[in-house]
Amino acid sequence: MDFASILIQTLNSVQYGLLLFLVASGLTLVFGIMGIINLAHGSFYMIGAYMAFVLTSVSGNLFIAIILGVPLAFALGVFLEWALFSHLYKRNHLEQVLLTYGLILIFEELRSLFVGDDVHGVAIPSILDYSIQLSEVLSYPIYRIFISVVCIAIAIFLFFLIQRTKLGMMIRAGSFDRAMVQALGININMIYRVVFALGLVLAALAGMLASPISSVYPNMGSQVLIISFVIVVIGGIGSVWGAFVAAMVIGFADTFGKVIFPEVSGMVVYLIMAAVLLWRPEGIFKRG
Repeated sequence: MDFASILIQTLNSVQYGLLLFLVASGLTLVFGIMGIINLAHGSFYMIGAYMAFVLTSVSGNLFIAIILGVPLAFALGVFLEWALFSHLYKRNHLEQVLLTYGLILIFEELRSLFVGDDVHGVAIPSILDYSIQLSEVLSYPIYRIFISVVCIAIAIFLFFLIQRTKLGMMIRAGSFDRAMVQALGININMIYRVVFALGLVLAALAGMLASPISSVYPNMGSQVLIISFVIVVIGGIGSVWGAFVAAMVIGFADTFGKVIFPEVSGMVVYLIMAAVLLWRPEGIFKRG
């Protein structure tokens, strides 16, 4: 590969890794802090993509769709936590898996009823619908760079929220000792509700941002869910920083693996996970 090709693959790796981070960070918050195994997390990614499609069709602009979609996703997260997930904290993991798997089926059926089973496209906003010329024959879409910038901004916000704010302190305390936090007079149920809604928003936002470049299609959250669990395991359960590092590792491994070792590219991600588990079973980073 020449320099321009390497640069393009590097930019693709960064963009893909950052997008995976958005999904995986929501999963690691819910899994690591609330102790919920949420198999429906990939469906939240799908919901975000379909919201982008529907709201863009109505408004005519992806930016407006995102502005409208984020509060809708947050409201959905609050409702689901209140109606369903709040009853799972003291239940065993099997019950959590059964309920969240049931949610996958429900969301897929609702998607089929309201939107149909066709593959849809979402238009890139005209202000971002152009490419940067890297060589005489190679160019790179500015929209992909936009995705990377947005994801980096959200990553910085998450680190600040978890590590530098009072809410973040309560979230971290609640993840270690729920009873102690309640004894201090903190409404841990409301904290968990916010955490769950935030996790859903992150997954849905990733789906919204990805919709113009990946299309919108049925069951699109399944593969993202598997990769997100891999990232959570590699990074360390409950660690947002670990999710970021693991997502970037997976982004580069998957992208360059398909270029350099196409025959075994599907195995690369799982070989990395196996190696990390053998070396450090708790993940690269501890919770934090």
